Amino acid sequence: MVSLFFEGAFAPCPAPFNLAAHVLAAGAATPDKIALAILKPTGAERWSYARLIAAVRGTATGLRQAGLKPGDIVLMRLGNTVDFPIAYLGAIAAGIVPVPTSSQLTVPEVTKIVQHLTPKAILRGDGVPCPETDVPTFGPQDYEAWHGLPPADYDLGDPERLAYIVYTSGTSGTPRAVGHAHRAIWARQMMMEGWYGLQSTDRLLHAGAFNWTFTLGTGLMDPWTMGATALIPAAGTDAAQLGLLLKRNDATIFAAAPGVYRQMLKFPLASMPKLRHGLAAGEKLPDSVREAWRDATGGEIYEAYGMSECSTFISSAPARPNAPGALGAPQRGRHVALVDESGTPVPLGEEGVIAVHRDDPGLMLGYIGAPEATAEKFAGDWFLSGDKGVMDEAGQIRYLGRSDDMMNAGGYRVSPLEVEAALAGLPGITEIAVTDVEVKPGVRVIAAFYTAETALEEEALKAAAEARIARYKQPRAWIHVDTLPRNPNGKLQRQRLKEQF
Repeated sequence: MVSLFFEGAFAPCPAPFNLAAHVLAAGAATPDKIALAILKPTGAERWSYARLIAAVRGTATGLRQAGLKPGDIVLMRLGNTVDFPIAYLGAIAAGIVPVPTSSQLTVPEVTKIVQHLTPKAILRGDGVPCPETDVPTFGPQDYEAWHGLPPADYDLGDPERLAYIVYTSGTSGTPRAVGHAHRAIWARQMMMEGWYGLQSTDRLLHAGAFNWTFTLGTGLMDPWTMGATALIPAAGTDAAQLGLLLKRNDATIFAAAPGVYRQMLKFPLASMPKLRHGLAAGEKLPDSVREAWRDATGGEIYEAYGMSECSTFISSAPARPNAPGALGAPQRGRHVALVDESGTPVPLGEEGVIAVHRDDPGLMLGYIGAPEATAEKFAGDWFLSGDKGVMDEAGQIRYLGRSDDMMNAGGYRVSPLEVEAALAGLPGITEIAVTDVEVKPGVRVIAAFYTAETALEEEALKAAAEARIARYKQPRAWIHVDTLPRNPNGKLQRQRLKEQF
């Protein structure tokens, strides 16, 4: 037998279709129910489904009145506020293509995005870095006023049309613009049973910021699709407060990156009788964290594996726990295999590249403006993740690490080539290479190894990096070395850097 998982095709997305209409349909049937609570030390800011839907559809009207048409691209430079998901869904409701981006991106990074996508408009929050440009830019005084406008009709159409674009760090060193169709939200139904165990009665607390795609999907859109309640801690909430927030707000499901669980476990955790289980994604969950959480709370953490190009498609779930040492299994309805370089599924028990079939409804349309880069990610009919694993007879997959040099920084996949390109030419440095290193069990950070006549002042290097790249891409350690390790052909050997560290 070969490492192939396929239990029948998933139900096709209906047509005509609109992603935002699908997300908000359940809430429209329960308008007085709380859709969102933003948890603050002094209480909570609550949004009913009626208020949320009105703000989303009003935003769609505002964008249309601003001259934007279906298919136009709007760049989102918004902070960690509720304006982020409202603007995102409002654009999609109008058939406009939003590009959510991290507020941590620097002006040079955003400039490249503007040059690449030539958006028709920019939504910009106060203090969020953005270059001076001729592109029409709308601030809080504009997009918050749109909430009260008359509701726009949903732009219904082909579920294969472009809905939104997200950026991911590519192995080439150039961040890729990942284009997703409206049908992508339809495919997320496979996560409801295959990962979340999510029901309309649930109250899901996600520890991430509004403007992180993990939060946007798992913390907001998926609960709203089910008609459940989303709970989001206010900006600045410390990990030490999360346990109490879970208890006080009767959270039934908790979602966070593994690093958040690790931070929470440093503090005594209050009893959380309503909490059924936790969810983790973004990086590999260490067994030690899983066991410590189980000891502290009596509950389980269900892990998921995915990528910007296909969200999560391998996971454990309450109805299907992972085997010891495994990530979990492909969600029912997925078409997943472990393949060799030619795209041929390898025998069960043998190492292969985790791949998803091109017919998966959650798979991206492609990299925008980069057809050759899109084609390079396929071997036959299989989209290659770049990560390796082993599948057993039950379909459980054990993760073996990345087959490329991609780094994992707090749940974000980051290309070392992108970071090296941004840091090239720092004063005093002759050569630089970056990789992620393990500083203690289960904790990885980005480290920069550089050659120079003498060791340089680390604070000055950090300040220079801060001006060039987003915080989550910045090295946390700077190591002066005599030479960078290379093979006889001159290729940098990052694994030797890890070992040297």
